[in-house]
Amino acid sequence: MNDKSEFYDTLASNPRLFAVTIGRTFGSGGRLLGNMLAKKLGIDYYDKELLSDAARKANMSPEFFERRDERFPNYISGSIGFNFGMNPAGWYGSNAISDDSVYRAQSDFIREAAMRGPCVIVGRTADYVLRDHPRLISVFVNAPEDECIRRITSRGDALGADQARSLARRTNKLRANYYNFYTDKQWGNASTYDICIDSSKLSPEQIVDILSLYVRMRVGDIAESEFGIVKTPCIIRDISHIEVYDYLRPGE
Repeated sequence: MNDKSEFYDTLASNPRLFAVTIGRTFGSGGRLLGNMLAKKLGIDYYDKELLSDAARKANMSPEFFERRDERFPNYISGSIGFNFGMNPAGWYGSNAISDDSVYRAQSDFIREAAMRGPCVIVGRTADYVLRDHPRLISVFVNAPEDECIRRITSRGDALGADQARSLARRTNKLRANYYNFYTDKQWGNASTYDICIDSSKLSPEQIVDILSLYVRMRVGDIAESEFGIVKTPCIIRDISHIEVYDYLRPGE
């Protein structure tokens, strides 16, 4: 998408469009929460799909996109700084062109996805790419390292705690370097996001209930028309059942 004005015009003319972006530390369960939230709200979900679709549109290899996914450009020296997002600066050399192409293609696909309909997007600096979206909700999910290690080993990404710890630290460093390079914000810093949540404090279902309530409150009249919610004041008596007491549905 070369014409950014088309993006903003579409958002301005269609108030039902909103986007939820989820940043996450490795092993915190951010991908799971994003998928569950999208299903609960009945909207599109994008994660690894961004890679294959963006690669296809850019006529590039999906395997190359996978290798460069959320990776800091491998040619940059520490003395050079850039500010990316929607207006990338000049680059040097073939590696530079390749990394720039990947980021441009992913950013274009993220904007196109946000124009097609309400969606949840995980990672890939989506919160920054969509930073001027009038109905953007940005979330960051983290958890204590021991809890991340437990989740990483339980899903088979590492053979033991030491390997899981090393993998988590390396992946988080890559994600932080990638995000901090392409944006003017800081990965994982609370001021960067609308909501930061520790996924170890509540069950995934409880967290999704809280996030869905926040989304519904933020999108206002869209919630009323899209989700059939009547905006009636209520009292939340038990946060573990927040879904019941968010906005009362007709007949409840």
